[in-house]
Amino acid sequence: MDKIILTGISAIGFHGVHDFERKNGQMFSVDLEIGIDLSKAGKNDELSETIDYSAVVGKVISILTGPPVNLIEKVAELVSEEIFKNFLQANSVIVVVHKPEAPVGAEILDVAVRIERSR
Repeated sequence: MDKIILTGISAIGFHGVHDFERKNGQMFSVDLEIGIDLSKAGKNDELSETIDYSAVVGKVISILTGPPVNLIEKVAELVSEEIFKNFLQANSVIVVVHKPEAPVGAEILDVAVRIERSR
């Protein structure tokens, strides 16, 4: 299957289970792989035959900066639901949500969740 890949869509969000996370906010980022048949877009060179990347980025940013949720697992689900709701050509999606400043009691480079969903 063909894929559109977007890496490192980032914004400050207020997600987390701790009060200080919801008060101070922190950086979140999302990587996406959207499964889609790109053969028509490749042949016709028409945006209408694919998914507008800027529209996808806008949807992801609105979730990252939107109403807070407790878990990045929920953020990942919201992103996948938004992709399927708004981009009917999408057959599947892999969503990775990164929370590098997650308060885990030790210094780490990143905490992330990865989900795969399909129609």
